[in-house]
Amino acid sequence: TRDGYLFDGWYTDRNCTERWNPDEPIRYNLRLYAGWVEGEEVSEPIHLPFTDVAADAWYYDSVRYVFENGMMIGTSDTQFSPDTATSRSMLVTILWRLEGSPVVSHPMTFEDVADGMWYTEAIRWAAANGIVLGYSGTIFGVEDVVTREQTATILHRYAACKGYDCSADTTVEFKDWSAVSAWAQDSMRWAVGEGLILGTGNQMLDPLGTAARAQTAAILMRFCEMK
Repeated sequence: TRDGYLFDGWYTDRNCTERWNPDEPIRYNLRLYAGWVEGEEVSEPIHLPFTDVAADAWYYDSVRYVFENGMMIGTSDTQFSPDTATSRSMLVTILWRLEGSPVVSHPMTFEDVADGMWYTEAIRWAAANGIVLGYSGTIFGVEDVVTREQTATILHRYAACKGYDCSADTTVEFKDWSAVSAWAQDSMRWAVGEGLILGTGNQMLDPLGTAARAQTAAILMRFCEMK
């Protein structure tokens, strides 16, 4: 980041006249220079490498946003897997990246979180800040898919950790509100009130439903725009 400027991509020369082509294989040591522009518009968006994210997909802008801001990467070099369910470890790792990937000293009490995994330090950070509690003091549920009410709760705690206004006084009028777990109701009220989680076409909130990666990208973009 650079105050007053937006990142405009990588260039191969110091004067930033020759834009680097990210599709070109790197076969030698390569020095790149960051280009910057003033104002709101970037001359050319960062190239999305994902072949499964069509330019006319409803989630294209959301995927581009989380990718450009380093919150979400692909499941491979060329696949984003927009329809794959988001796991609990994925969501926590996204927030950890959003926070700048801080390193914290905190005992890891979750027995199902192994050392040295891609999510280990993210879960450590989230536990240290009260953003995640786990199913118990020893079980996190690393590979479990995250439900919509869990997503709302984790985001709510993260927002509180950041010092945002987390009041939850929105009147929710979804038909299945009674299906929301008691521990998640304040968080769901907040998430609905902030426009982070939207209902389905038949006025159902689907609190126990899962969020695909594309839906998580959309929720995260709304959250960042809320700040």
